[in-house]
Amino acid sequence: MGSSIDAPNSPQCPSFAIRDESLNRFLRSVSTKEPSVSDLPYTTPSRLQTASLPSSPHHPFAAGDHSPTTAHRCVSSVLKKDGQILSIAVSNGLVYTGSETNVVRVWKLPQFTEYGQLKTRAAMAVALEVSNDKVYAAYADGKIRVWRRSWDGVPRHVRLATIPRAGINVRGYISGKDKMPWIPGLVNPPVRSKGLESVNHWRANLGFKQSLMLMKHRGAITSMAINQSDDILYSASLDRTVKVWRISDHKCIETIQAHTEPVNAIVVADDGVLYTGSDDATVRVWRRNFCSGDQPHSLTVTLPAKNSPVKTLSLTGDGAVLYGGCTDGYIHYWHKGWFSGQLQYGGALQGHTHAVMCLAIVSNFVISGSADSTCRLWNREQDGQYKCLAVLQGHRGPIRCVAVFPDRSGRDDGEDGCTICTGSLDGILKVWHVNPKGNAGRCSPQHGCDYKED
Repeated sequence: MGSSIDAPNSPQCPSFAIRDESLNRFLRSVSTKEPSVSDLPYTTPSRLQTASLPSSPHHPFAAGDHSPTTAHRCVSSVLKKDGQILSIAVSNGLVYTGSETNVVRVWKLPQFTEYGQLKTRAAMAVALEVSNDKVYAAYADGKIRVWRRSWDGVPRHVRLATIPRAGINVRGYISGKDKMPWIPGLVNPPVRSKGLESVNHWRANLGFKQSLMLMKHRGAITSMAINQSDDILYSASLDRTVKVWRISDHKCIETIQAHTEPVNAIVVADDGVLYTGSDDATVRVWRRNFCSGDQPHSLTVTLPAKNSPVKTLSLTGDGAVLYGGCTDGYIHYWHKGWFSGQLQYGGALQGHTHAVMCLAIVSNFVISGSADSTCRLWNREQDGQYKCLAVLQGHRGPIRCVAVFPDRSGRDDGEDGCTICTGSLDGILKVWHVNPKGNAGRCSPQHGCDYKED
């Protein structure tokens, strides 16, 4: 029987029950041995009160204002028969959502009506990225599917490729150019009486399979990031590596042995600096050197995350502040020093009671989704302090993914509010409008918006 994921004071609703194979997966923890929230399938947390981490003069914890003063309302809520919502991406007025099924749904803004579907044989789209009218969807099988988006009156999506490409080295193997010897114990070669041609084809097939295994992640992909200027796609995985793919031909050009534990999140800055977050409770910073041969990415610094596994990362547009959501419920952040240009620990945002599973940034707003079933909107003030502007409540399961975009009426100060899309393991997709200038209290768990069920 599934366990309820409601808050203690919220009404019971059996239709939102989720599997409970491991109830402690999303609790606050400072242990690096805790199971990864990237493990599939996802499970639901139980509510547990834990003590707050102590603050220090060198690493202050910004609790924020827990009396939100911002108007927020749920403008749409949709429940499909797709199971858990695992990923969200927003681009040019379209919202893409991935789930447990083999369907990536496309939604049109601002009406938030379904506009199309991207289907594959694989299930569980755990990460989505959109760049230059290409849609990248990473799946639990360790592969990435790519679609090209066109705008002939209405958006159309055409399947472009699968990464890694099947048959990427077949021509060389079949032509007999491979020098791969027989590997005893791996697989028996064909009988010699069938001729040399049969042996060559066997070696070609074996070499192709081994090449594909070397290129493909050995675990589920957890996150992606795109550096368009360098024609690079990054993918992180539970296999503790980050793979570097060349976008133009979809070839793997490097495998980074990034961490000692599963890599949960990656983000890349405009200057090409790569940040990786892991269950080993660290954030690592990598720089690319084009003259370094087969391993151009080198580790420059390791940032500790207070002994708590890092589940999500987000970076401001100017690359000045890096945020990391952790299983201890805190959002740790690092900012670049004025003179050194090096990342320095700035503190942590305290408010969530369970693991922070997703982050998004627009203007001065930081949006965080948590396994405590809430989404928080933080404002970064000019003096570097943070204030919690709103707590979005209404989901009945952990919030796995979030996307945000500004709502502006010709103003440049970013104060006209924003629209937030949240996807939860309860299977519901919600859209929220937040107005920092309005009055608070316009949305509550019991009196949010009605959801549409298909």
